[in-house]
Amino acid sequence: MLKKLLVGLWMALLVAAISVLFWQNEFKYSLPTPVPVNYKVIAVGSKIDLKCCLADRKPIFIHFFNPDCPCSRFNIPHVSELIQKYGDRINFKIVVLNKEKTFTIAEIQEKFNAKIPVYFDQSIAKNCGVFSTPQAVLLDGSQNLYYRGNYNKTRYCTNADSNYAQMAIDSLLKQNHSPSFDALALRAYGCSLPKCNK
Repeated sequence: MLKKLLVGLWMALLVAAISVLFWQNEFKYSLPTPVPVNYKVIAVGSKIDLKCCLADRKPIFIHFFNPDCPCSRFNIPHVSELIQKYGDRINFKIVVLNKEKTFTIAEIQEKFNAKIPVYFDQSIAKNCGVFSTPQAVLLDGSQNLYYRGNYNKTRYCTNADSNYAQMAIDSLLKQNHSPSFDALALRAYGCSLPKCNK
């Protein structure tokens, strides 16, 4: 009887531990990031004044990145591919959003295998209406907000049918109207700012 009780307790403990691990490493990141109380909506088409990022009349793609956010880390290969594929037609920038640790520009560039501008200015996220990482922001050549949202509906950016950020880039380069995306593309998922919690 005691042996059965111990085995039952051990199994219950094992199931509880697996459930906690699943919650910590997977499920909680599939839930939308809560919208902050003081959030100011920045509508598509709004002029975004980013004095830091002016270069030429090319569109600007800003990757909002937190090295401590698991979701941000998972999509590094995908963002690197976008930089390689579109880097001659789009000005790519990375904005690092992490108040807990200090990172260097070289460390971030090395993660993405790209020598692109890196910023540590939290106000860029506020100006673009970003409150979680990772998030993609695409501005047209006049610095009007064309797209703000997710990269893909999967954490690892492996679903070609939902490469939202890439679809937005393709649409802008073809000079189409801003594409119509479902809520999954536009609702923030990932790590909330500023402390990468969920």
